[in-house]
Amino acid sequence: MFNKKLVEGLGKSSMIRAMFEEGARLKKIYGDDKVYDFSLGNPEVEPPAEVIDTLKKYVNSGEEGLHKYMNNAGFPDVRQKVAAYLQEKSGVSLDENNIIMVCGAAAGLNVALKALLNPGEEVIVLAPFFVEYGTYIEQAGGKAVIVNTIKDSFQIDVDAVEEAITDKTKAIIINSPNNPTGVIYDRESLERLNKVLEKKEAELGISIFVISDEPYVSLVYDGIEVPSTLSVFKKSISINSFSKSLALPGERIGYIAASSRIPEVETLISVMITLNRTLGFVNAPSLFQKVIADNLEVAVDTESYKKKRDLLYNHLTKIGFKCIKPDGAFYLFVKAPIEDDIAFCKAAAKYNLLLVPGSGFKGPGYVRIAYCTDIKMIERSLEAFTKLAQEYGLS
Repeated sequence: MFNKKLVEGLGKSSMIRAMFEEGARLKKIYGDDKVYDFSLGNPEVEPPAEVIDTLKKYVNSGEEGLHKYMNNAGFPDVRQKVAAYLQEKSGVSLDENNIIMVCGAAAGLNVALKALLNPGEEVIVLAPFFVEYGTYIEQAGGKAVIVNTIKDSFQIDVDAVEEAITDKTKAIIINSPNNPTGVIYDRESLERLNKVLEKKEAELGISIFVISDEPYVSLVYDGIEVPSTLSVFKKSISINSFSKSLALPGERIGYIAASSRIPEVETLISVMITLNRTLGFVNAPSLFQKVIADNLEVAVDTESYKKKRDLLYNHLTKIGFKCIKPDGAFYLFVKAPIEDDIAFCKAAAKYNLLLVPGSGFKGPGYVRIAYCTDIKMIERSLEAFTKLAQEYGLS
């Protein structure tokens, strides 16, 4: 009766939300302070004070036209500020005509994929990854080609990507810092990938676009570099949101930046602007376009996330769990002590620990732990993690 592919995909796409809802159920039984919910990447922190002050400024400004329709790409002055900011970061020439304001990164991805893909064309996705990428690609008429990253390090396996490229390859999605691993793809891997893409384009007579999903690009620890994909790849489309960097997930605000080095980029931009409307987004929220444009250099306090990361990572590794220390985002991707990560999550739930199976991210055998939560909850959870480790003979 309904869309079969979407119905079949409900189990995977709703896995995170199901764990979140299980947390609500358990809290009613045991109390909020005895349930340890690490399921959802929903920042616990509030937006920075600068953002709140800017919001108040615009709400009280009396500026006419602030809440009306504008060009479907967004306010010209906002797009110009975003372009100038990205040009400084990347060294790539950009202006307002390279920028489209969108309703968050998910909207941006859907718009970009729909603009690029003809029926049956392929998009390479690096596993583990945010599972809804597959749905976005299918809805745009394309096919997701999953390529595993390097075991244990989760860095890009450039040789595997090269083997996966066919004459139907149209794009590759990069997400760095990565959800769910927290890994940042290093510059050497990205530059090697660029050479491979250019070589395969010449061999096959095709164009391969790099779609960079960057909502965590401001959440980085220990001075690690996040290489600019706009600077590395000529056919780069950078998509960002302010859900994580400014703790504004409910406001649905972000942008698409299409590199000026893309051949016929004006046509691509025009198609994406049209899609921004026809896919039902119309335009990004007008008020928050103005707010973020005044706060492009602002971010939430990453030191608070680093403190949470270190507390949880140090404890988990001390009691026997294996995990790469993340360089960015706010997730730990922990190796389950058994192959069945779903069964392991069920075992964790006995201790009121709500974790998300890695298989939901095409990373079986692991679990994702979102530490964007209250540090006091993390502190209370440590004993439960210790009991879980003891159950499996780790501690």
